[in-house]
Amino acid sequence: MAVTDETGHDAPQTSPTGATPPTRPPADGAVPRPGMPRWLPRAMVLALALVAVFQLGSWAFHQLIGLLINILIAFFLALAIEPAVSRMAAFGMRRGLATFLVFLGLLIVCAGFITLLGSMLAGQIIKMIEDFPDYLDSVINWVNGHFHTDLRRVDIQEGLLHSDWLRKYVQNSATGVLDVSTQVLGGLFQLLTIGLFSFYFAADGPRLRRALCSVLPPARQVEVLRAWEIAVDKTGGYIYSRGLMALVSGVAHYILLQALGIPYAPVLAVWVGLVSQFIPTIGTYLAGALPMLIAFTVNPWYALWVLIFVVVYQQFENYMLQPKLTAKTVDIHPAVAFGSVIAGTALLGAVGALISIPAVATLQAFLGAYVKRYDVTDDPRVQGHRTTRGAGGPGLLTRARGLWGRRPGEGAAELTEADAAGTTDATDSTDSGRAHSRPTDPEATDSEPGDSGESSS
Repeated sequence: MAVTDETGHDAPQTSPTGATPPTRPPADGAVPRPGMPRWLPRAMVLALALVAVFQLGSWAFHQLIGLLINILIAFFLALAIEPAVSRMAAFGMRRGLATFLVFLGLLIVCAGFITLLGSMLAGQIIKMIEDFPDYLDSVINWVNGHFHTDLRRVDIQEGLLHSDWLRKYVQNSATGVLDVSTQVLGGLFQLLTIGLFSFYFAADGPRLRRALCSVLPPARQVEVLRAWEIAVDKTGGYIYSRGLMALVSGVAHYILLQALGIPYAPVLAVWVGLVSQFIPTIGTYLAGALPMLIAFTVNPWYALWVLIFVVVYQQFENYMLQPKLTAKTVDIHPAVAFGSVIAGTALLGAVGALISIPAVATLQAFLGAYVKRYDVTDDPRVQGHRTTRGAGGPGLLTRARGLWGRRPGEGAAELTEADAAGTTDATDSTDSGRAHSRPTDPEATDSEPGDSGESSS
């Protein structure tokens, strides 16, 4: 039988050692023990899963950034050739065949230009190697004549052949041949990837648009198709502006090269025009290096003239020609075009500089349809004109100019005339006031009853 106390509750039992065990909480209103919430383990697992997915996505994005850039270039290339392919398809030609013909024409033009340029460059390099001893003798004679030295070409050649610098340079060049070959193969594979994707984008353009619109509601489909059309127009306008600037640049450099008597002037002019316009960031330096090299074979001073002309023309093109042509063909502000090129270069390098202007033009034209515009009031401040202070008369600057331009005595004469005019106006106003306040003559206005009766009768 359990031991109870005086109140009738079970008395606490003592252990054999004499210690009293802890009492149990009452059944009614029991207090739960503090512990981990049930949702905390699931939240921790979910947070760890999100971090893992983010890390995996970031790693995959960095691994595929090259492929994504190639796809972006291919997409804009497909937009550039879209008008030609669509026009050929409108005449009944299959879209795949039309795309193949366009790419074949571009390939033939590029291959012919590279072949002609390569043969010209190889011939000039061979000529420079053959004429190098003569150039070296002329330099040595100039140094000996101006600095009173006794240099000889044989001593310089032996010193170069037995120098440590040349030996290290040959070793580094031998080890760098493999790297150059790898870069060339990588570049060819990149060009093949861009060409393949652009071919599919251009040939399967309707199918791609249909697949994209099939997952969107009808209202969104109209917006997507309109954005696609705007992108085609802006990209075509950008290519047109680049081609026009390449033509202007080629003509300007052809005139210079022809005036200096440099050989292969037409080919060099085409090289400068195309490379400087369609290879961003470093295209200008690549375009100007080859004419300088060829000019150096004719006369070293000609190379300096070509360098000065390239630098001056580049500044003229960047700040005057390119903003105006871009604003007319792509329909964006010159400052926006310049800023978009800088932003694109900072984000994607040379690729960003190439596609930044058509991308910004497309975005601007697409968002312009959703911006509500209002009629601007005919306020002179819109045109930059300042309004005069006070509506009662001319401004302070206007009055100061009038006083400064007056001749001596002219102000007094004008003041006398003004006083006379004021006196006359006052007299006229006084007479007018008197005439209005004078009482009328009743005999001249009132008629007699007899006259009234006669007239009525």
